Amino acid sequence: MFDSILIVCTGNICRSPIGERILRELLPSRKIDSAGTGALVGQAADSSAIEVASKHGLSLENHKGQQFSSSLGRKYDLILVMEKSHLEIIGRAAPELRGKTMLFAHWLAQKEIPDPYRKSEEAFESVYRMIEQAGACWAEKLRK
Repeated sequence: MFDSILIVCTGNICRSPIGERILRELLPSRKIDSAGTGALVGQAADSSAIEVASKHGLSLENHKGQQFSSSLGRKYDLILVMEKSHLEIIGRAAPELRGKTMLFAHWLAQKEIPDPYRKSEEAFESVYRMIEQAGACWAEKLRK
């Protein structure tokens, strides 16, 4: 049913690339990509995101930031966002996508995953763990 998933954050250099790569490992038969509502287009993943991901055995190699658009969103069955503000941005830009857009941390007690950009190593580690937990929840639900 959900064969393609788009993970969305703000800059598409920290949270969504991590979420994308985690879900690709957990759901290898699905098409999984990422984008940002205010993407740093063409940028590699943030060095702190690369570092924390690498520490957990996950590669963000060859990631390039891409801008979310309604035409991009229409290519996916499910759109997972990091914050409620991303839900609002997508809902305004493309109301037709609102029904297939959910929070990445929907299955966790904390519904939003905060932006660690330009914050401490501990902030990135905490965000990584949240994304990892949320990704595992999604993978379990989507395998059923």
